[in-house]
Amino acid sequence: MDWPQLREAVSQCRACGLCETRTRTVFGTGDERAGWMVVGEAPGAEEDRLGEPFVGNAGRLLDQMLAALGLARGHDVFIANVLKCRPPQNRDPSPDEMQRCEPYLRRQIELVAPRVIVVVGRVAAQSLLRTEASIASLRGRVHACRIGERAVPVVVTYHPAYLLRSPQDKARAWADLCLARRAHDDATAPERA
Repeated sequence: MDWPQLREAVSQCRACGLCETRTRTVFGTGDERAGWMVVGEAPGAEEDRLGEPFVGNAGRLLDQMLAALGLARGHDVFIANVLKCRPPQNRDPSPDEMQRCEPYLRRQIELVAPRVIVVVGRVAAQSLLRTEASIASLRGRVHACRIGERAVPVVVTYHPAYLLRSPQDKARAWADLCLARRAHDDATAPERA
């Protein structure tokens, strides 16, 4: 599927029960050929209402985090979620919901072909990396997510909503973003040679 076909498939998706409670799907937003991709867990109430990921206070903090790297939403960044529909009461996505939505995210990654993926939050990290490991054990190193023939570098950090509640971990998140910058630059270096 190309971008228009994928957008249509997501907007019409009825693969799980979340289609019954959503206001709209939240496809993702940004530069469709970005070097950076940010992946979160699932839309919240505001995202469901507006149809865009990471809006509200957590979205503003994410934008500030990107700006600290010299990036901006929509400019060399694509932002998406593991789930394209909001779980009621912002509960964690079920394994079945994540499994049914996974092909959409994987196709987005294939189409964007990012040089690095920054995964925010435990649920998104566990889903994308197919692990049960804690966020504490996943942070601080570069992982790989195999998409087709390609291994994309993945860096795990805290979700912006968590950082709003736990500002003492912002320095750790900054270290994660610096690691992501190095992974991005390392992935870009062969192209420059």
